[in-house]
Amino acid sequence: MDNDKLYELDCTVERIVYRNEENGYTVIETTADGNEITAVGTMPEVFEGEHLHLLGRFTSHSSYGEQFKVDAFESIMPTTTLGILKYLSGGAVKGIGAATASRLIKAFGENTLEVMKNEPERVAALKGISKEKAQSFSEQLKRAVNIRDLMAYLSSFGVSTLEAVNVYKEFGNEAMEIIELNPFALCLGETGISFETADMIAQKKEIPFDSGLRIRAGLTHVLKHNTQNGHTCLPEDKLVATASTFMNIEEEKTLEILEELLTENNLARDEIRGRSFIFLPEYYESEGYIAARLKMMLRFPAPAFRDTQNQIDIIESKNRITYAGKQREAIESALNKGLLVLTGGPGTGKTTTLNAIIEVLRCNGQKVLLAAPTGRAAQRMSEVIGSEAKTIHRLLEVQWDKNDRPEFKKNEQHPLDCDALVLDELSMVDDELFESVLRALPMACRLILVGDSDQLPSVGAGNVLAELIASGVIPVVSLDRIFRQSEQSLIVTNAHHIVKGEMPDLSRKDSDFFFLGANTMAQARDIILSLCNQRLPKTYGVNPISDIQVLTPGKKGVLGTFELNKALQEVLNPKDEEKDEITFNNTLYRVGDKVMQVKNNYDILWTKYSGECGEGIFNGDIGIIESINKPQRMMRIKFDDRYANYDADCAMNLELSYACTVHKSQGNEFEFVVIPLKKNSQFLFYRNLLYTAVTRAKRMLILVGDVQTVEYMVNNNIRTLRFSGLAEFLKRE
Repeated sequence: MDNDKLYELDCTVERIVYRNEENGYTVIETTADGNEITAVGTMPEVFEGEHLHLLGRFTSHSSYGEQFKVDAFESIMPTTTLGILKYLSGGAVKGIGAATASRLIKAFGENTLEVMKNEPERVAALKGISKEKAQSFSEQLKRAVNIRDLMAYLSSFGVSTLEAVNVYKEFGNEAMEIIELNPFALCLGETGISFETADMIAQKKEIPFDSGLRIRAGLTHVLKHNTQNGHTCLPEDKLVATASTFMNIEEEKTLEILEELLTENNLARDEIRGRSFIFLPEYYESEGYIAARLKMMLRFPAPAFRDTQNQIDIIESKNRITYAGKQREAIESALNKGLLVLTGGPGTGKTTTLNAIIEVLRCNGQKVLLAAPTGRAAQRMSEVIGSEAKTIHRLLEVQWDKNDRPEFKKNEQHPLDCDALVLDELSMVDDELFESVLRALPMACRLILVGDSDQLPSVGAGNVLAELIASGVIPVVSLDRIFRQSEQSLIVTNAHHIVKGEMPDLSRKDSDFFFLGANTMAQARDIILSLCNQRLPKTYGVNPISDIQVLTPGKKGVLGTFELNKALQEVLNPKDEEKDEITFNNTLYRVGDKVMQVKNNYDILWTKYSGECGEGIFNGDIGIIESINKPQRMMRIKFDDRYANYDADCAMNLELSYACTVHKSQGNEFEFVVIPLKKNSQFLFYRNLLYTAVTRAKRMLILVGDVQTVEYMVNNNIRTLRFSGLAEFLKRE
């Protein structure tokens, strides 16, 4: 059967196999056209005996065989006495079994459901059914009808079944009434509904463009949208101008509604560097907490160690190393002050310094935990430190709430069991995650924060590392001396040129940093294909799939990840009758392909080749497809020393990764890196993106493009600016 074709099925629910009450995910056994079918999907309030109209696709599960994956459904309540009997006997209404269902049908016949829903007093008149029970029956049936009516109504505006379930979870039986009064309530909570969809519904209800309801939602929407660009707040004048233009209304009206929101504490205002800024409350509170907790750590630091200079001397002698002045300063600060930001570019000795700090701490009986924001960053930290490092989410023991947002078991009530925490790659950590780390720290715990502030900032809102440094309050040691062994690397020296706003040396042909000119994007693509498929493997004997990584600024265009991955797949892993292939989400995957997990999935089971088992494949993890089972629509993927099985659902967060974006490469290092640089958008070409890309290369880096693009990126430093209040809050008494 065609797995990509949409089918429509009319069926009757025979049995509920599984139901998740939180999100409505349901597995049912059903009969359609005389065939027994297992259907899976978001189908809340569906019960045995119901007639359903399903829209979806046939898929194959590794354990459960062929299934019908439901994209959308309509429910037709039973109207015959036999159908009603099966519906009520199947558990649709709690408190009703087969005997009670028979009595109800005997009393009310085909009108049973209508009477139960709208006339509970008639039901209560039956012997053995109290008024309370009859009212409960009525409310349960109303819930089932309400959620179906809500799904049917919202689906006409393009709202998915799962989003409709989220709306119902937020507003309950009053959902339709709330939407009738204020459609914009849909986009203000955790429903996943966009402002544009809510606005569409409002227009249908003829709500005026300058309605206070619309402006309130529009202001909040603009602030929320800008959190996706990293801003935790916006200047008030910028917010008002942007929101007014977005909603096509007068600024005076927007200002009036803004004041209402501030008076009600639905938004927060603060003055930063003489300018008024507006925050969403959650980010205002988050940055306020971070600042307060760090200042408390400075005021009540972990106990200082005695004779730190002598302890450093002992470590130097033991490891046959002499620490530079700033390295010693960093070690002393971590031991004496209990809070340190250690920063510096490549080749400046961050790892050497960090190893010394950890060694001295452990020699003094301190329990030290290590963490990083991504799986790959944690793995690399483990390798260079020689001790286990966990992702921050693992460290804090993540669990997920009903809206699929992370909650952490480790917090103020259940803190981490450690004397010191070392957190690496801090530039990748956003405000909300850093707040969670601080909430889990025990009192008097040392905190060593490590990162490179010149790299790309976090995907989430905030600019933690840069703000901590800018505050001037937190002890910071910035390593800026390039050590002799690193001076021989043009990758290192050019990275430092870039970060200073100076042009890298593109003329050398005798080192580890090369520039190859290309007049057009098509020419740049062809050079990249030749490098990966022929020139680098032939010259250096490297594996083109595991050793070479193409990093590109964006996803679109000839030199974006979409097109480059197709082209690289064709030359590095071409079609072969002996290699199985399969299509998921419009992407063709083939045995031998290089792939990347692009979102943390803590539920994927993996097995090491030694037999050890575990779970969790993380954002940035890179693997190779080992095998494909087409009948079961499964892939087995090798990630370093372990493998995991992927079905269609898991593959939703998988991409080909012969080429990946610079953002996705953060926290990783690769032997050979090839970077296409032909400017087609000012938004993706800026200094710290180039710097981040260059510093991903360990052995060799090759830029392919034109000098003008390199020069533009070196000079374009605007992207690093983010609106945040953290530095200001740290400075305040």
